[in-house]
This record gives sequence, C-alpha cells and structure tokens, in this order.
Amino acid sequence: MDILWQYQFRIILLGDSTVGKSSLLKRFSDGIYSDVADPTVGVDFYARSLDIEPGVKIKLQLWDTAGQERFRSITTSYYRNSVGGLLVFDLSNHKTFEHVREWHKEVSEHILPHHMVYILIGHKSDLSKDRKVSRDEAEQLAGEMGIRYVETSAKCNSNVDRAFELLTRDIYELMNMGEIVTRDGWDGVKSGLTAKVLYPSDDDDVPAAVAEKGCHC
Repeated sequence: MDILWQYQFRIILLGDSTVGKSSLLKRFSDGIYSDVADPTVGVDFYARSLDIEPGVKIKLQLWDTAGQERFRSITTSYYRNSVGGLLVFDLSNHKTFEHVREWHKEVSEHILPHHMVYILIGHKSDLSKDRKVSRDEAEQLAGEMGIRYVETSAKCNSNVDRAFELLTRDIYELMNMGEIVTRDGWDGVKSGLTAKVLYPSDDDDVPAAVAEKGCHC
C-alpha cells in the first residue's frame, strides 16, 4: 500500500475580511486565482501535501476562517485544534495590519495552555502603488511577536508556496525537538500509520523481559 502521509498538520488562516485568505488557499491548494471571490461564511476547508524531506510527507489540513465579527463564535472553535496559523493582512490596507495583534491575542488566549506556531503574511504585494504598510514596519511587528514575515501575492503567485512551506517546516522542527507532540483529543497534529519516529525511544531503558510483553500487533 502506498504511504499517503506520515503526519497531518491542521493550519488555520487568520485575519480581517478581504485580506485575501481564500485567494491564498486556492492558489496554494488548487493553483488557481480569481479576481472575484465570495466572502467566506464560517469556515472553509482545503488540503495539500508537502514533502518536507525524503520519506516524510506532511498532509496539511487548511482552514479558511471568516474575518467578520458575526462569525467569531464559529471560527474560535477551530483555534484549539490547530497547530499553525497564518496571520494575514493586506499590504494596501493599514487597518488590517493594525488588527494583527488583536487576532494574535485572541487566538493565543483561546488555546492556552498550549501554543500555536505563527507566520505573519503581508498579502497583495502586487499592489505596490497602493502600499500602506512598509516592509520595515511589518518586520518589526513580526520580530516583536517572534515569528517569520513573508510578503505574498496570490494574483502573481509570489511566495505563496514558500509561506506555507516555511510554516510547515517550523512545526516539523519543533516536533523534532519534542516541543510539539501528538495528544489524545487534539487534531492539531496527527500521525499516519507509518509515521517516522521523531522522538527518542525509551525501549533501551526497559528490561528485555518487560519489553517482550508489549503488543506485537
């Protein structure tokens, strides 16, 4: 049987309405772009797999959340079951940038005592003449939050794959270091049937007689 994936990461996109979250996801998952996009109602779902290293395929479950206030009660239920988040703002709309801290605070509070791996996305980089947020300003905010910053354009297909790949690799590296682990009842990270072992085995510390009693199924 072919191996579909070793790990599944649930990723959520966060940000105000009209910043282009749906366009980013459609470009990344389906390779398409449309100038006309209906507002997201509640939550939409996308998926794509990435080969992080030889023999390690990560399936990304991608959740597109509505930016409007009236849908907050729906979207907040998805925060706790996500391991990664893209904080998206519109480079041509400074208000959306100002709201990034609010999104970050809201999500971080909902997932306590756990944490989420974030990346800050300045979207619509193709609108250079209408730019309202400088790179220096955005990089300063990312530095204060201790996260990466990437500028993207779904329309021009600029840095879209790179943004998702960077976030996926950051999550994978934290798993390697043992800072992120799978947990019962949590859908942020799931292991496939043939998952590559990322954590040191404790078998060497178990007496052989005891180890042999383990399940061999």
